[in-house]
Amino acid sequence: MNSAHKGQASKRRDEDLARTDAKAGRSGSQRRVSIAAAAALFLLASAAWAGRPYWLPLLGGMRTGANHELPAHPEGVHSHGEEPPAVGGDVSELALSEQGRKNIGLTLETVALGDFERTIAIPATLVERPGQTKIVVSAPMTGIVTGIYPIRGEAVEPGDPLFDLRLTHEDLVEKQSSLLRALEELDVVKREVARLEDVTATGAVAGKRLLEQEYEQNKIEASIRAERQALLLHGLSEEQIQKIVDERQLQHNLSIAAPELDKHAATQGHEDILQVTEVAVSVGEHVQTGTRLATLTDHCELYIEGKAFEQDADALNRAAGDGAEVTAVIEGNGSGDHAIGGLQLLHVENEVERESRALKFYVLLPNTLVRNELTADGHRFIGWRYKPGQRVEVRVPVERWERRIVLPVEAVIEEGPERYVYQEVQGKFRRRAVHVEYRDQRQTVIESDGTLFPGDKVAVKGAYQIHLAVKNKAGGGPDPHAGHHH
Repeated sequence: MNSAHKGQASKRRDEDLARTDAKAGRSGSQRRVSIAAAAALFLLASAAWAGRPYWLPLLGGMRTGANHELPAHPEGVHSHGEEPPAVGGDVSELALSEQGRKNIGLTLETVALGDFERTIAIPATLVERPGQTKIVVSAPMTGIVTGIYPIRGEAVEPGDPLFDLRLTHEDLVEKQSSLLRALEELDVVKREVARLEDVTATGAVAGKRLLEQEYEQNKIEASIRAERQALLLHGLSEEQIQKIVDERQLQHNLSIAAPELDKHAATQGHEDILQVTEVAVSVGEHVQTGTRLATLTDHCELYIEGKAFEQDADALNRAAGDGAEVTAVIEGNGSGDHAIGGLQLLHVENEVERESRALKFYVLLPNTLVRNELTADGHRFIGWRYKPGQRVEVRVPVERWERRIVLPVEAVIEEGPERYVYQEVQGKFRRRAVHVEYRDQRQTVIESDGTLFPGDKVAVKGAYQIHLAVKNKAGGGPDPHAGHHH
């Protein structure tokens, strides 16, 4: 009995061991299948993540019910600048109604590749040309003011009458008297020469007498020429002197006219015009020789006086030596800044101011008329676009970059290390991350890396409002100062 019982117990142990081995085999096989399935899922997820630029826009269009189409570019899709949408909606794009566009004053700019000149901006001021802008009209001789023609602020042309003087200058009276005496003596000598020519022809008078009178006539004519030149130096005009010769009367009054102007280096399609900025005398006033009667100004051309730092001296001298064109940006009065290109540096001073440590340089600026009116009483008034005292920013080129995208600075939004623009695609605005290579107060240079292509349209004015709307759409509280430049 004991032997039979032991045999049955051994048989049961063998069966238990067999069942245990079978379970262990099945468990190892299941583990191998699970590992293979996990590896396959990982590879599938990696492939899906790598291809997200292709299926994410389509998935976003399915969620919003819109038919989104990618813009036609050489690569078919944008390979840079796309952002994966967050759970709950696409937060990288925004649709604007026509009213919304007007509310933010939206403006667009077309992307284009071009060359960009990096410049340094130097503050400057419009100033008058020393020794040329202001013209002082002085009394050429002693007299009494009997007439004043222009009024303060009036425009005059060279040759227009300004003042009338009644002459009391003794030297001028003496010069006129000498001229009249010489003229009378010449008349007498001419008559004598004519008589001697007749009698000499008959042999009644020797020819020597005629020769002496002809010499005397030449001397008087030379004296008359000298007297005429002296009167010119005293301030009389050729017409006034000829009037003395013709009428044989002393000139009691003198008319003082606006002076002639030298030829300008740059003409703006208008005649030479002077403006009366000061009338320094009154009618009846006695003036001496050299007394200032009026001050005229010629604002046809002005100087831009820049004040650079010492470290900018090399860039200024290099630009002046190379004949590089500089740009002047003049501040507008509520109408925006006005840029003037194609200007040339005249010269850079060789001395640095001791107190301000500024290095001055000058640029010639041609001016233009914005007003030219004649009043009912015959007075003429003008207005110039640029005026002394206006503030200017001079941009001097220092480096040139080729094939860059250049956009206004307000088109690029800054948010931490990221820089964004908002591209219009199918009537909606998509956020594109861009690489900014350089920016100044007005322009931003963006690398042409495939994020944007020529022909794309991006928001300029209103881009920041679009950015805030996109942030609100994402449900986050936007920083009101993030990416906003004043």
